[in-house]
Amino acid sequence: MTSLYWPYLVADYYHGVEIATAIVGVLILLSGLDDLFIDLWYWARRIYRHFTVRRKYAPLTTEQICAHPEQPLAIMVPAWQEFDVIAAMLENMVSTLDYKEYRIFVGTYRNDARTIREVERMRVRYRHLVRVEVPHDGPTCKADCLNWVVQAIFAHEKKNGRPYAGLILHDSEDVLHPLELKYYNYLLPRMDFIQLPVTSLERKWYEMVAGTYMDEFAESHAKDLVVRESLASEVPSAGVGTCFSHRAITELAAQTNNQPFNSDTLTEDYDIGARLGKMNMKQIFALFPVDYVVKRSSMFHPNLDRTKALSMPLGVREYFPNTFRTAYRQKARWLLGIGFQGWEQVGWKGSLGVKYLLYRDRKALFTSFVTMLAYVLFAHFLVFFTLFETGSWTLYYPSMFSTNGWLVPVMVANAIVLLLRMAQRCYFVHAIYGWEHAMLSIPRLIVGNFVNAMAAARAWRLYIGHLITGKRLAWDKTMHDFPSTDQLIAQRQLLGDLLVSWQAIDSEKLNQALDIQAREGRRLGEILTEKGWLDHDTLDEAVRFQQAGAET
Repeated sequence: MTSLYWPYLVADYYHGVEIATAIVGVLILLSGLDDLFIDLWYWARRIYRHFTVRRKYAPLTTEQICAHPEQPLAIMVPAWQEFDVIAAMLENMVSTLDYKEYRIFVGTYRNDARTIREVERMRVRYRHLVRVEVPHDGPTCKADCLNWVVQAIFAHEKKNGRPYAGLILHDSEDVLHPLELKYYNYLLPRMDFIQLPVTSLERKWYEMVAGTYMDEFAESHAKDLVVRESLASEVPSAGVGTCFSHRAITELAAQTNNQPFNSDTLTEDYDIGARLGKMNMKQIFALFPVDYVVKRSSMFHPNLDRTKALSMPLGVREYFPNTFRTAYRQKARWLLGIGFQGWEQVGWKGSLGVKYLLYRDRKALFTSFVTMLAYVLFAHFLVFFTLFETGSWTLYYPSMFSTNGWLVPVMVANAIVLLLRMAQRCYFVHAIYGWEHAMLSIPRLIVGNFVNAMAAARAWRLYIGHLITGKRLAWDKTMHDFPSTDQLIAQRQLLGDLLVSWQAIDSEKLNQALDIQAREGRRLGEILTEKGWLDHDTLDEAVRFQQAGAET
């Protein structure tokens, strides 16, 4: 009896698979058309600006931003268990930035001894480095750490009687461009919120998980954020490469009992961008082309590195997670903050454009699962195709995929939209990383889909657990990598230039010491210490730093 009904059971099951495919196909098409709208808006805007704005106005030049008088700027770096990268990041920051009037504030927790030790070691070198201790154990959340850093900046302003024109947000894995502070300085105080593009440092061809970050940021920070600014005049902070005007931070602090960053969300960067938009603060997603020098290895010649000059928008580069687990855990935190907590705290307020973008931010909570279901259904069709070709399965109902039905046009439309998606991704990845990574971005789409689905599942689990137990959602630490000196193509600085970049001495004292050195032929360090312009500990640290750089 069972063998008699078995063909009918299989036919019923296959019919159910076709119904599920129809539902999934429609959902994917709706999401694809949404993405297609963003593509069309971007390219229409780009073409329009090419024939209007760019012909009417001369582009901003490096000479213009460098000629602007320097204003005091403060860099904020929240740190929890960043002992493995914080020293290298600070070294690179100080040696890279072409700016004098700035100070670095690093926030550390009192129970994070190893990070404290590394920051204190750097304070021996850098007079413009301030360590801010959060007066309770960590981790809490990044916003809490930043709020204590802001209070330290306010106290420093009061003590010195000179406010900082801008407060800049960075993480412990960021690689900066020399002109970053010059650019902020040029736009302040006219702009209240400045966001630079963020890109991933280049990975090897076989690092597929990390490669998904290359692809996603290359496209989203070259296209999606441009459209977001155009549609809603709002820009979410990326958490790094963000500059707030003094007015923006003080007004936020005045409204929130001196806590400008929202400690009730895991994505305080996204939250603060939305809040500044509601306050009608002037926001800009900045695209200023600059030159980068990068080292690039060929997929076909892995031992053959080549140095390449690359023109791309001024921005922040960093390494993102390279394992499946660390990637989906990081993205789960983003989904928790942007999706669930954003929905809860921000709601659906704002203009039509703002509401549409809120929908796009939150749809990943659902569409990631639809994509996974599509893969499962595709596997089913492969099995049924094999059974049919081998003659093992011959009984089935009239198919929904008949040429006269509506499902085939839906699938054709999905195929066209998918091809357009891959073409868009390849274009933006090629612009930064070359054709090899552009081709690799196609299989990495599948890897990214699995990462995003696991992130959505984890976000749902954590949020439902939070609702049931009331347990506070905490800062989920992601371990970071920082590129080596060789990868950064660092140049060894002369001792005098190094000490000036550390703000251990100023340019005037260096010039006086160099004049004495030219006349008397003595060592520069000996002259500086003899004059009392430099202490022996800082001199010894600078010499060790130079020697270490020469060895690498």
